[in-house]
Amino acid sequence: MRYNLCVYTTATMAPTPFKPEDYTNDSRVSYLVAEWQRLTRAELDARELILADPTMVDLAQTELDELDTQKNALVQQIELITKNDEEERELPNELVLEVRAGAGGDEAALFAEEIARMYARYAERQGWTRTTLYESRTSLGGYKEAAYEFHGKGCFEQLRFETGVHRVQRIPATEKQGRIHTSTASVAILPLYKKTKIEVSPTDLEIETSRAGGKGGQNVNKVETAVRIVHKPTGIDVRCTSERSQHQNREKAMLLLLSKLQFAKDEQEAAARAKDRKGQVGTGDRSEKIRTYNFPQDRITDHRIKESWSNIEAVFDGDIGRILAQLQTVDSFEEGENIDA
Repeated sequence: MRYNLCVYTTATMAPTPFKPEDYTNDSRVSYLVAEWQRLTRAELDARELILADPTMVDLAQTELDELDTQKNALVQQIELITKNDEEERELPNELVLEVRAGAGGDEAALFAEEIARMYARYAERQGWTRTTLYESRTSLGGYKEAAYEFHGKGCFEQLRFETGVHRVQRIPATEKQGRIHTSTASVAILPLYKKTKIEVSPTDLEIETSRAGGKGGQNVNKVETAVRIVHKPTGIDVRCTSERSQHQNREKAMLLLLSKLQFAKDEQEAAARAKDRKGQVGTGDRSEKIRTYNFPQDRITDHRIKESWSNIEAVFDGDIGRILAQLQTVDSFEEGENIDA
């Protein structure tokens, strides 16, 4: 059986050559990079000497061998110091989970809230921390949209495949005639990078403030602590109401915006890579239908890998480890196939 699964962060690519010059401004290794650059210039001088004076070949070659040994030692030092950064960039231990109601009106909003609660309870089982960034509710109490920040070892690695459209089939509590309805909610898993190469001009930002409301005392209810930032070139907007001060919410909202911009960039790259990936059928974006929760048949089906599980009630109570583990297994299988191809 061939499985098909996509996630933008794990598509197999040729290893990128390590470039010490990329860390010129990193205070931890800048002095090592400067020395590596000095040796590189000395290496060029030695090669020019060989071309200018053939009688100096032996002497210049000895110098080149010594320079090469020294440069390799420096590269190893720089790589060792920055290795953890690269691992964190690939699979960070912080993320933002966004959930939005889709088709289905009030039932979709109630489903969105249940999906958010499902991940919250799974996070509790894993010992992760969760912070509410914002929640927008309907009159019946469901979520129009909501966002949460997760912190914990392996959180992004485990949840990275959850981005997409989730669908529920059931008889809503508001249904008087016992008919089964289909509703949807979209989920986006946004990795929070400590470092990103995304640059944003202040002139591209529109920043709004408002009263946060809810818990937090008089400060959040009487002072404009809530922050909304719009990136005008892309239309991407973020909000943060979780902190007690406007300054803190602004900082967190800016971090979220940079992560969203990086996420959008990674999605585009993944879509391009998907054309070359063996057995690929999806793009890993938030508009892809990935899973259906069928209550009448007590069945959860992941459409990417064509696998099903039972006991929906347990799953909605946070017992999603078996599903996530299967997705991880399939992804490892696909990576192996792509390497061998």
